[in-house]
Amino acid sequence: MEEDKGSVCVTGGTGFIASWLIMRLLQHGYSVRTTVRPDPEKKRDLSFLTNLRGASEKLQIFTADLSNPDSFEAAIEGCTGVLHVATPVDIEGREPEEVVLGREPEEVVNQRAINGTLGILKACLKAKTIKRVVYTSSGSAVEFCGRNVDIVDESFWSDVDYIRKFIPGFGSYMISKTLTERAALQFAEEHGLDLVTLTPSFVLGPFVCPKFPGSVRTSLALVLGNEEEYIHLLNTCMVHVDDVARAHIFLLEYPEAKGRYNCSSHTITIQQMSKFLSAKYPEYPIPTADSLAEIKGYKVPELSSKKLLDTGFKYKYGLDDMFDGAIQCCKEKGYLYSAYQSRPHCISLQN
Repeated sequence: MEEDKGSVCVTGGTGFIASWLIMRLLQHGYSVRTTVRPDPEKKRDLSFLTNLRGASEKLQIFTADLSNPDSFEAAIEGCTGVLHVATPVDIEGREPEEVVLGREPEEVVNQRAINGTLGILKACLKAKTIKRVVYTSSGSAVEFCGRNVDIVDESFWSDVDYIRKFIPGFGSYMISKTLTERAALQFAEEHGLDLVTLTPSFVLGPFVCPKFPGSVRTSLALVLGNEEEYIHLLNTCMVHVDDVARAHIFLLEYPEAKGRYNCSSHTITIQQMSKFLSAKYPEYPIPTADSLAEIKGYKVPELSSKKLLDTGFKYKYGLDDMFDGAIQCCKEKGYLYSAYQSRPHCISLQN
């Protein structure tokens, strides 16, 4: 491990990206304070965080909730940086229809996300020690612009009205990330707070959290046999979770960072994905490219990472790394049946 680089706060520490980011920050020599949602019954197992290398000496866990923005002050006080990863829309470990049918009203989700984020930014100003904030947005705040374009950069914003009208499933998440990122950038500009945002595409790869990350499950839909999710893979922008973590740390440390940064290393159509997976994992009954030709839906444009790459940042991982890491991790955690089952699909062995 490297020398002590001071303390940073990571919100939403039990999530896919945040937990991996905590692991990497500890390895990079940072002391980490992370926040988790309240657990009144004290049943949550956080050993996947406390057992990380270096955690016993350099990881502190605080309770905080976006519904109570003031609850983040203790975790932020004395830190030099904040990585705000927490989101009020929990899409991990749930089926798509559960998210759509069981979700809270859109305005409630948006209010919690925006008010919680602005409360965190106010706590950063109050602390007087924060040199930079990195807010984790989403490619869904860029890609759903409703315009016929093949590639989008950081100047594009998703059209909230378009999402409401045309994009099935996960609408609250997409709208929440779009409106919250806008609000965060505006607040930072008005108050002179050094804030940059990172907008990753579908994040794939291994995971240390116990829940099955929603982006991993969707990305593996052809392997898992989740036909209802094929519509989300017509043109998939992807990035390895470790590259996302590295990008967070890079933007935290890069002096000239400013504004928004897209983070996506690969783009693949559903037909290309079918051929790639069939050749790489012949033990799974991957749907043929021809059988997927009739799927219709919104084909997201490619997410350009030129701005991030122009800073000197470099991606380390390819599609092989993303899928190998994700599938192996799913096997180890019990989310994937044996390759010899007639139709592998997602299962949960977690309580």
